[in-house]
Amino acid sequence: MPAEKETKSLGLLALAGLTPYQPKDDEEYMNDAQMEHFRQILKAWRNQLREEVDRTVTHMKDEAANFPDPVDRAAQEEEFSLELRTRDRERKLIKKIEKTLKRIEEDDFGFCDQCGIEIGIRRLEARPTADLCIDCKTMAEIKEKQLQG
Repeated sequence: MPAEKETKSLGLLALAGLTPYQPKDDEEYMNDAQMEHFRQILKAWRNQLREEVDRTVTHMKDEAANFPDPVDRAAQEEEFSLELRTRDRERKLIKKIEKTLKRIEEDDFGFCDQCGIEIGIRRLEARPTADLCIDCKTMAEIKEKQLQG
C-alpha cells in the first residue's frame, strides 16, 4: 500500500510538471515556495478530476443505448453505476482539495489540525490534502477500528 501511495504522489507531481520538493537546510517550513509547490499540485489534481467528470458525462451520453436484451441493459447499467460511484468519490475529493487550497490562502496549511505540529513535506507530497500529522492520523485510525468493534 505505501508503494501505491508513493506512485500516486509521483503521478500528481508528474501531472503538475513538478519534481518532489527539496527543502534547503536553513529553509523555513511552509514558506512561499513550498506553499506555491503544493498549490500547483492541488490545482493540477483538481483539474484532472474535473476533466474525468467531463469525460464521464460525454461517455455516458455517447454510450447510452436502450438494448433490447435485458443482460446487455443490466451490464450497461452496472458500468454506469460504477462510473457514477467513482465520480461521487472524486467529487468529494474535489471538495477536500478546495478546502486545502483555502487553507493555503489562509496560511493555515501544513500543520496538524489536532496538535498543531508540522505535518511534513514528504507526507504532504504523498497526500497533499492531509490535515493531520502521522501520529494523530494513526491514533484516529486506531480509535475508528475500536469503535467498529
